[in-house]
Amino acid sequence: MTIDTSPYIISQEASTLDALRQLNDLSGKAMTLFATDRQHRVTGTLTDGDIRRSLIAGAQLTTPVRDIMHRHFAAFRGEAPQIAEIREVRARRITLVPHLNADGTLRRLYDFSVYHSILPIDAVLMAGGKGERLRPMTLDTPKPLLKIGDKCIIDYNIEALARNGVTNISVTVNYLAEKLQQHFARPVAGVQVKCVKEPCRLGTIGSLTLVDDLTSDTVLLMNSDLLTNVSFEEMFLAHCEAEADLTVAVIPYMVSVPYAIFRTEGNDVRGLEEKPTYNYYANAGIYMIKRSRLEIIPRGEYYDATDFLEELIARGCRVRQFPISGTWIDIGSPDDFRAAQDLVARSRFTT
Repeated sequence: MTIDTSPYIISQEASTLDALRQLNDLSGKAMTLFATDRQHRVTGTLTDGDIRRSLIAGAQLTTPVRDIMHRHFAAFRGEAPQIAEIREVRARRITLVPHLNADGTLRRLYDFSVYHSILPIDAVLMAGGKGERLRPMTLDTPKPLLKIGDKCIIDYNIEALARNGVTNISVTVNYLAEKLQQHFARPVAGVQVKCVKEPCRLGTIGSLTLVDDLTSDTVLLMNSDLLTNVSFEEMFLAHCEAEADLTVAVIPYMVSVPYAIFRTEGNDVRGLEEKPTYNYYANAGIYMIKRSRLEIIPRGEYYDATDFLEELIARGCRVRQFPISGTWIDIGSPDDFRAAQDLVARSRFTT
């Protein structure tokens, strides 16, 4: 989702009339211009409102942009935008925000009508399963490419990651791999997704060792057949604040017993509990992992995420849970598939 910045850049020496013409050409887009000096440093911003107020105050159409531009503007600086900065921008409802180099030149432009956040993470989606419980639909189509509404299941997740500024996304493939490779031959949501083929079945985390271009300190691993609007930003913040080695997204799971349950000591009955309900948390198939811990995963062997979790605990590492408060459907059965279709058809799902 890289933005072409050229329509938004104007010389600070340009006239107010030039600025009006350029803003008019932006009709239908975010209507903000970024003024630059002769060294291409961003020196201010200009909107229709700024021009209107300046004309009322006595400016002329020949007045240079530098005399009417807004010099105190929101911008990201440093190597990467910080979550606190992003939240402030969202709270102030600022749409276009420049990311500036140390010398004040423009590195890139973020459009927060497109982005929700900008998370410093890499993402890997597991898409190698056969989807046997959804046959015959999955005989010729890998489960992640089954459509919910008018969109493939996996594309909901790619789009959600892209909206959070994640651009390094890999998908591990096995069953009907060529169809997934063909699907991702073109960018999805502006992101060129990379497919990594398993040489054999490697479990729910084993194929992560095949992804060789991970650069971020945090790696998001998730199943590709989920329909969820989990907050990746909230999960990332929780993961960082806890200094966790692994954070696991979990969903509430309730068990209702339809009978009266005895409270006992040995064989002595101490009381009754009538039809109790027990609440637990279940694994949601979404993980945030400290990249340095990936060395634990054996190469070329079948290895599940639960094996990794238990190994981390055994080593005294910090494993945390992150409860999902929104939508989560694991599309593993015909009933799950129908529930997901119904949710999307009723327009009750947004990422």
